[in-house]
Amino acid sequence: MRIGYTLMTEQAGPKQLVGHATAAEAAGFAFEVCSDHYSPWLDEQGHAPYAWSVLGAVAQATERVELMTYVTCPTMRYHPAVVAQKAATVQLLSDDRFTLGLGSGENLNEHVIGKGWPSLDVRHDMLAEAVQIIHGLFDGGHSSYAGEHFRVDSAKLWDLPQSRVPIAVAVSGQESIARFAPVADAMIAVQPEQRLCREWDEHWVGRAEGSARKIGQLPVCWDADRDAAIARAHEQFRWFGGGWKVNAELPGTAGFAGATQFVTPEDVAGAIPCGPDVEPILASVREFADAGFTDLALVQIGGEHQEGFFSFAEKELLPALREAV
Repeated sequence: MRIGYTLMTEQAGPKQLVGHATAAEAAGFAFEVCSDHYSPWLDEQGHAPYAWSVLGAVAQATERVELMTYVTCPTMRYHPAVVAQKAATVQLLSDDRFTLGLGSGENLNEHVIGKGWPSLDVRHDMLAEAVQIIHGLFDGGHSSYAGEHFRVDSAKLWDLPQSRVPIAVAVSGQESIARFAPVADAMIAVQPEQRLCREWDEHWVGRAEGSARKIGQLPVCWDADRDAAIARAHEQFRWFGGGWKVNAELPGTAGFAGATQFVTPEDVAGAIPCGPDVEPILASVREFADAGFTDLALVQIGGEHQEGFFSFAEKELLPALREAV
C-alpha cells in the first residue's frame, strides 16, 4: 500500500499548504491529495483557499510526490470543460504527476452559485456527463457535446500534456460503481469496505493489466498528549461521523455544528486514531489494506499541528507502515 498525505484546504491557508506539501514530500509520503472546498465543514477549521491555485504552487514546490484532487465536483461551481483545462495545466506544471479526482459534490460547496442542490440521481447524471466531456477534451482536438445538463461548443485544450491525466471517481455503493468504474482509471472511497473494491474490479475496464488503484483516506490526530489530540479531533473533525449521505446534503457550517452537537469526544476517539502511538494508526490502515485499497491518504487534524506529525511520520509511522502493509 502506498501512503499519502492530505493537503486539507479546510484547515490551513494557501501558503501553509504549500509548506505542508514540501514537508510531506521530505518526510517520505508517496503522494498528496488536495481537498477542493468553498467552505470548511466547521467554523473551527477556519479556511477554504482555492485548491487549484494551491496545486499550481505545490506542483512547482515539490519534485517527486504524485498530486491529486480529493475531490473536485465538475458540475456546478466548475463547468467540466474548465475542469479539463485545469487538470491538463496541473499535469503540465507537475511533469505528469497529477490525477484528477472527481465526485458528485456536497451542498456545502456547490450551493454558493445559487442554483439549488439537485437530488442524488441528478447529481450522478451530471457527473456522468461531465466525465464524458472531460474524456473528450483529453482525447485532443475540438470537442462538442450536447447533453441534458451540459453543452460544449467546439472546445479544445490548447496545452495538452503528452501523458493523459488519469481520472479517479469517488463512489459509495453498487450503483455508482457500476456507472463510473467503466469510465475511470481509479476508485476513491473513504470507508474500508471490501465489497467496494471487489465490485469496482468487476466493473472496471482498465488500460493496464491487473486491478485498478483504489484510493482511500484516513483521518488521524497525532499529538504527544492524547487528551489534547482527542479534544482537537472533536473540535475540528466531529463532522466526519455523519457519513457522506448526510454530509453531502447540509448547506453550511451551522448545519454541521447542529448535526454534530451530541457527538462526544469519546465518540470521536473511538473512530479516529488519536495520540502519540503508532499502533492505533496501523490498525486502521490495515482495515483499508485488508479491504483491497492500494493507496491511503492520511489527514493530520489541525492546521497548526503538522510539524510534529511530519517528524513522527518520517521517524516512526512511515517505516512501520512500510513493514506492515
